[in-house]
Amino acid sequence: MAQFRHNERGIDPVPLGKWRFTVRQLSVRKAYASDSEFVFAVKEAAFREYVEQIWGWDDSYQRQLHNRRFAAQDFRIIQFREVDVGFLAISHTSDTFKVNQLFIRPEYQGKGIGSACMTRIIDDANLEQKPVVLQVLKVNTRGIAFYQRLGFTIAGESATHVQMEKLPE
Repeated sequence: MAQFRHNERGIDPVPLGKWRFTVRQLSVRKAYASDSEFVFAVKEAAFREYVEQIWGWDDSYQRQLHNRRFAAQDFRIIQFREVDVGFLAISHTSDTFKVNQLFIRPEYQGKGIGSACMTRIIDDANLEQKPVVLQVLKVNTRGIAFYQRLGFTIAGESATHVQMEKLPE
């Protein structure tokens, strides 16, 4: 897991850089069981169109998958101006930082929030000289372009996904 620092409120301000918001406007906090429905709703809003193109959206199956992942992965809620706007789930092994999921509510996309979160993960991985790895559905060309803008390259592919990586600098 990326090492997000916590302040007295239990949240992690993202450093101000080229983004369109101030340090205090963006934070990340641990997800709790009460956040599960929010996480599912964000994933559906941001991801359903891509899933429908490949497999079709089966709400029952997607909820089962979500419940398994929510129980197994370390989810973080992304907040913008103290409003929950997305989530991420990262795993940290001895060799890599793996981004399992990163979703932002559609109305908050394009504001630099996802880029700021990914930049923080990349910076943490660089400190440990580890690559960041992830996968994106092939039909999600916007997502692939997003990660390529952050310096990720395609490392492989399956029938449905592109595997991407960002090597340490």
